[in-house]
Order: sequence, then structure tokens, then C-alpha cells
Amino acid sequence: MNTADITGALGGFDTAGLVALAAALGWASGLRLYAVLAITGFAGYFGFVHLPSGLQVLQHPAMLTASSFMFLVEFFADKIPGLDSLWDLIHTVVRIPAGAALAAAVFGADHTTAAAVAALLGGTLAATSHLAKATTRAAANTSPEPFSNIGLSLVGDAAVPGVLWLAVAHPLAGIALIAVAFVCMWVLVFVMWRFVRRVWARFRMLLGGDESPAV
Repeated sequence: MNTADITGALGGFDTAGLVALAAALGWASGLRLYAVLAITGFAGYFGFVHLPSGLQVLQHPAMLTASSFMFLVEFFADKIPGLDSLWDLIHTVVRIPAGAALAAAVFGADHTTAAAVAALLGGTLAATSHLAKATTRAAANTSPEPFSNIGLSLVGDAAVPGVLWLAVAHPLAGIALIAVAFVCMWVLVFVMWRFVRRVWARFRMLLGGDESPAV
């Protein structure tokens, strides 16, 4: 494969662009997997972005139909308290491997080492964003009002296309933003997990348990 073929297979992205795209796909998959599939597929289908060959399956009409349908289902499911956490629980086994697979597909089968590293990166970022989302929404579900859930869901709806766009238009800025988000999300997971544990401990005490609230 000559240089032109390699450039075409990778969608014309330079190294920073490929890394940014892989990181963005992985990170965003942990929040809104089906939005990632639909947005990326339509961007390629309408020619806004020349996708790497490994991602071009996303722009197939059958794939666009399926991803669009699931995007609509997730859009509404994510805004219903209780159902959002159940949806997150079910998708624990979907978002993380999907994030790894999408990141690896940026480099394709002809670049096995880079694809393997990208899969590790994408899976880690997907796991981080998924865990941060799930714990934050679980904490929000301890409140009886639905507005915090809807607000958090809308933030996720906006974050996914924003990060994908930034990764393509300004790769270095996209990489920096995802790196900052990665650190902030782990801090968020720690804080929200402690909060959920305290709420659960108090709930057990109300039911007659003898455990003191977790610190």
C-alpha cells in the first residue's frame, strides 16, 4: 500500500487528527453510544468528513437507520428518572467494548499496533465517561424532582456532537479537552459514589438496618 492509499484509508487525517478522533469516539461512546454512531455515520454519508475506511460502515443506509432509531430510543429513555439508571446498567456491557472498537476502527486492520493502542485508549475513555455518567445520574435519582435528570441528559446530548466536532476541526484542542474531562470525571465518580453510598446506608437504616451511614 503506497502513501496515497494509506492517506485515503485513514480519511486524510494526520496523526493528531487520528488520535483525537479515536479518543473522542471512545469518550463519547460512554455517554451516548447511538448518538456517536448516528452523528459519525451521517457526517460521512453527507461528505462533511471523509471517514477512515474502518468507520465507513457507519455511513451505510442500514446502519444509519438502526443507529438513528436507537438514538431516538436512548434520547427519551435517558430523560426518565429510574429508567435512565437501568439503561446505563444494561449498557455497561455495550458502551465500553463499542468505544474500544470504534477507536480501533479509526486505524483499521492494516495498522494493528496503532489499532490495539487505540482500542485500549477508547475502552478506557468509554469506561470513564460511562461510570461518571452512571454514578451522577444515580445520585440525581435520589431527588424526587425530574428536572436535574433532564438537565444532565441535555448536557450529555450537547457534549457528544461538540466533542466530535472539536476532535475533527481542532484535534489538539480536542485531545486537551478530553484529557481534562478524563481527570474531572474520575474526581466526579469518587464524589458521587461516596454520596450514593451515604444515601443507601441511610435508606437501610430507615428500613431497620443497624449500619451507620458510610463516610
